[in-house]
Amino acid sequence: MKTKFHLVDGLMTVSEALTLMRDERAKPLIIRKRSPRDEYGMVLLSDIAFAVLAKDRSPERVNLYEIMTKPVIQVSPDMDVRYCARLFERYQLTHAPVVEAGELIGMVSLPRMVLEGLVRPAASD
Repeated sequence: MKTKFHLVDGLMTVSEALTLMRDERAKPLIIRKRSPRDEYGMVLLSDIAFAVLAKDRSPERVNLYEIMTKPVIQVSPDMDVRYCARLFERYQLTHAPVVEAGELIGMVSLPRMVLEGLVRPAASD
């Protein structure tokens, strides 16, 4: 799990989001809840490619809430990596927020899951 993530407002424009994604090397952006009963949203570069670029929409005129996935499939921090991988396979996910007691605490990605789930640390002498 990666504990550094980008939590942004759904009113952010795609143009602003692209600047953040480029400058911070952020791949997923998590969209804040608007209230305690709301759910998190998420925007990936692929969402921008399909909903903005492919449809010839202006990134300055499109807000993230228009193209985000919401609600997003979430995982708990204590989920076994094998079950997490199965969840990613079943729903063709690449990233998922890690939520504990209703609060966002991190992000898990398919590459990180594979590298940390299958590669064992080197034995120390």
